[in-house]
Amino acid sequence: MRPDLIHIRIDKWLWAARFFKTRPSASHACELGRVESGGQTAKAAREVRVGDLLKIRTEGGDFQVVVLALSELRGPAAAAQALYQETEVSRELRLKAEAERKAMFAQDGQRENRPSKRDRRRIIQFRGLD
Repeated sequence: MRPDLIHIRIDKWLWAARFFKTRPSASHACELGRVESGGQTAKAAREVRVGDLLKIRTEGGDFQVVVLALSELRGPAAAAQALYQETEVSRELRLKAEAERKAMFAQDGQRENRPSKRDRRRIIQFRGLD
């Protein structure tokens, strides 16, 4: 992080904070309205400043974060997590949604499996197709 940074583009910050894998994907998310700053949808060129409240929708969930530091460079995950602080409400909602997804997957996982080769042979023999 450079100490002379006062503000940077929001797409660069989102990439550096590791919310998106590439900067173009961060820019695309801004275009689609998946990033809000101060209650308004943020364009990719919008400047982000320390103390801003951002709402970010990604494949990993919905995040509401407060910007703690600025960086244009993508570093290790530990350094990226030092750039923001997730709000308590956001963390609870994200964990609740994750638990619901796991519960749905557990229910879907109880389906019966496909018949084995031996079962198919018995079905064919029973139907008299053999």
